[in-house]
Amino acid sequence: MNPPKPQRKNRLTIRNISTGSALVRSRIPGVGFVINPYLGCGHGCRYCYATFMRKYSHFNRESRWGEFVEVKANLPEILEKELARKRKIGTALLSSVCDPYQPVEGKYELTRQCLKLLRAYGWGIRILTRSPLVIRDIDILTYSLDGLVGISIPTDNDRVRKLLEPYSPPIEARIETLKQLRAKGIRTWAFIAPVLPMDPHKLHRLISPHVEYIMIDSLNYKNQVKHIFREEGWDYALTKEYAKRTRAKLLELFGE
Repeated sequence: MNPPKPQRKNRLTIRNISTGSALVRSRIPGVGFVINPYLGCGHGCRYCYATFMRKYSHFNRESRWGEFVEVKANLPEILEKELARKRKIGTALLSSVCDPYQPVEGKYELTRQCLKLLRAYGWGIRILTRSPLVIRDIDILTYSLDGLVGISIPTDNDRVRKLLEPYSPPIEARIETLKQLRAKGIRTWAFIAPVLPMDPHKLHRLISPHVEYIMIDSLNYKNQVKHIFREEGWDYALTKEYAKRTRAKLLELFGE
């Protein structure tokens, strides 16, 4: 499956950098470590919580989020050294402050190299992405001891997606990704976050046949997108009441 690539209206600056570490301790329940192969993300989600990562850049601290990606070119080498030193096998998530399958991954394959190493050392693999590119690595995930893939799907409405996640894959492509992963016996879940304008009944129909469970989170960085919401008449979706009501309906539909 090769969904059409969204056309960028701006220039994406890509730069190779070096990193001193690969595995970062995680506070996420059930995940011991996080691996972020890239600093920055080409999907350009307007509401992204990870914009704070700019302060760790030597080149793009003033750049707009979504217009730069820094590629941690030596990450696989560092990861292998760290895995070899670990006395206990753990679980690692790709990723927490970037999408491990953002468009540049198609060229650099850092995520794929990391997955190969994690599998070789017997580590559990957790993935969170918006991209159908994860299907490329089915060969690794199928034979991993403990693999689980989450797809972010915050709305059923692709027009909403186009406005708030302008360079990310279409919703239809994400649903198809879940289908293909499940067909290969890979465990899947959906991350409905942040809660955007949606029809929860339709979103449930799209997702429920293809996931083991869902997780939900509210829109936390409203100031970044409130002007878009107001221009589109989505003021209601900025309220706590909308988030609470939509979450309750989704939990009712999926079963808590």
